[in-house]
Amino acid sequence: MPRLWVKPISSAQVAILRKYVPYYIALSDEQRVVFEGRVAHFMADKTFIARNMDQVSIEMKILISSSAVQMTFGLPTINLMHFQFILVYPDNYYSTLTKKYHKGEVNPRLKAIVLSWRAFLEGEQLAEGINLGLHEMAHALHLENGIRNAEFDFLDKEALANWDRLVDQEISLIKQGEASFFRAYGSVDTYEFFAVAIERFFETPHAFHQYHPSLYDTLSLMLNQDTRELFAA
Repeated sequence: MPRLWVKPISSAQVAILRKYVPYYIALSDEQRVVFEGRVAHFMADKTFIARNMDQVSIEMKILISSSAVQMTFGLPTINLMHFQFILVYPDNYYSTLTKKYHKGEVNPRLKAIVLSWRAFLEGEQLAEGINLGLHEMAHALHLENGIRNAEFDFLDKEALANWDRLVDQEISLIKQGEASFFRAYGSVDTYEFFAVAIERFFETPHAFHQYHPSLYDTLSLMLNQDTRELFAA
């Protein structure tokens, strides 16, 4: 389905990408133009909702959108269309459902991605394979693949089957107490592992590949991009 025309992002908004998004900076000039257009489309497609604060600023919208776009950049027709709402809290928020404080979550029933802005920024600044924006967008991507809409079943089936096999092996090692490149939270289930691996894929791709080339290459095939080509070792 062809995309409707949307207003390009402004030079001030491009400056936000240039200042804060290493992935965007590493792209070629031609790729940056495409990236900017996809950020504009993502922002136009989503409803951003402020929680416990006055508004979602344009900087918040640009940076949150860029997390989704860099993850889907090799999948040009994927815009996480099921998820219509982006809820942004200033800090960690209390869930009446789980009775716990959360940094972020994805709720397919409500078609919502929820983020703590403070935790989002902390993840952007660490650059150590811990990134809330990428983590929650990865959950949305994983779920989107199984939702019957115009974006249904876009991940390569063979690669996904191989991924599941490799992930089961890695989770088993983590649960046995073996040393792993991936943080322990990834062993909760295959969905959490996917999100943790996405963080590593974009934040520390060379170390990821060195630790487990097959796992890295399989994820690279599913996302149709190789982040090692963007970032020097």
